[in-house]
Amino acid sequence: MAETDTRAQTWPHLMASAQAGDQNAYNQLLKAMVPAIRAFARQKIRDEALVEDVVQESLLAIHRVRQTYDPQRPILPWVAAITSARAIDALRQRGRRPEVQDDDALLNQAAESDGAENRERAVQDELAGYLGSLPARQREMVESVHLREQSLAQAAAASHLSVSAVKSLLHRAMLNLRKYGRGNDEKS
Repeated sequence: MAETDTRAQTWPHLMASAQAGDQNAYNQLLKAMVPAIRAFARQKIRDEALVEDVVQESLLAIHRVRQTYDPQRPILPWVAAITSARAIDALRQRGRRPEVQDDDALLNQAAESDGAENRERAVQDELAGYLGSLPARQREMVESVHLREQSLAQAAAASHLSVSAVKSLLHRAMLNLRKYGRGNDEKS
């Protein structure tokens, strides 16, 4: 629990510094994130080689979208969402479904600690809570644009909406997520 608290306090500050151009903070942040990203990836994938591919893809995705992170918001759900999207993409590319496991995967799964699973589950629950607080169309746009990294035009075409409607839904979703986050902060 103390590790999660430390991450929750230091990672947003490191990301803010990185967004301001501090390469040292950025390198420190990415190195610190690797174990968490690996744990998130293992929730969906049991093949260790594929897990490592997902770790690398997640780091690249974080690099590409780092300016979208708001340092005032919790960082672990953001990292978990990106990693989850990359894991799903990797499984799709391989033609596997997440529930397919081999013997090594079953051994790896048995070796995982209950504490790590509980922490990972808590992060996933927190992310699901954030996304679940949104109306369906807003949640769909957040998942399309921010998690699956579709362009606004792609999200608009897939949902049969205009680009301006997608932008509007995303804007309202971000406002709702901020309200939801503040409400949870006040409860803590």
